[in-house]
Amino acid sequence: MSVWACCERSCIPRKMDIDYSSLAIGLLLLLIPLFFLWKLQTGLVRATLVAAARMIVQLLLISIYLRYLFEWDLPWLNTLWVIIMAVIATHTTGQRTGLRPRIVAVPAFVGFLVAALVVGFFFLCFVLQLPQPFTARYFIPVMGILMGNMLGVNVLTLSTFYSGLQREQATYYYLLGNGATRFEAWLPFMREAVIKSFTPCIANMAVMGIVALPGTMIGQILGGSSPDVAVKYQMMIVIITMSASMLSLVLTLWLSTRQAFDAFGRLREIKK
Repeated sequence: MSVWACCERSCIPRKMDIDYSSLAIGLLLLLIPLFFLWKLQTGLVRATLVAAARMIVQLLLISIYLRYLFEWDLPWLNTLWVIIMAVIATHTTGQRTGLRPRIVAVPAFVGFLVAALVVGFFFLCFVLQLPQPFTARYFIPVMGILMGNMLGVNVLTLSTFYSGLQREQATYYYLLGNGATRFEAWLPFMREAVIKSFTPCIANMAVMGIVALPGTMIGQILGGSSPDVAVKYQMMIVIITMSASMLSLVLTLWLSTRQAFDAFGRLREIKK
């Protein structure tokens, strides 16, 4: 056998795993940010350690749970898990935006769940063409990545929209007083919120593959997938997360405005 054949054989992708001793060694890299956070007296060392500990415990627990979830593969249980994710995302949205529960609870929950199911099922049924879209191995990861991306966009959009309205109420009432409809008066604030939340998404999409190699794609390649398969999945993940985020924020904004304004279009008390 030639040397070139041996080299080619050694380059064949194989399934890779990280054992727990190697994982512990990898965690030592956290000492780099911890050192500079301590040296610069940022006061963030304890918060970083707590966040890292929570991440490790949560991910280890979810790995155990998902193992059984994949083995059982019950559609009703998979759906219940997605609903729980939507509830947690809704709670987190309320905490980060500081909005009253009656303003954000139902709108955010509906926005998360509807957008995830609509876009997620489209991807699973028409792109992956799965005969059983509720299959846990596909259904839960797809819904999870959609929820995670929608969360960040919704928080930034809601915060920007309602902060702008509170800060510039005179402009809003001026527009209403000059014959503008509610939507026309909301539009400048909605435009600002959407631009602020989607500009980073568009910028990341524009440089993907040149400046940045996405984590999902790298994870697939390290796990043994060929680059062309990983690239196609990454393309679709970017598209579905962006589509779901837009659908979610539109639903959430529209439903929340029905609670945030009275019958005369006046802004109610929205902050906790």
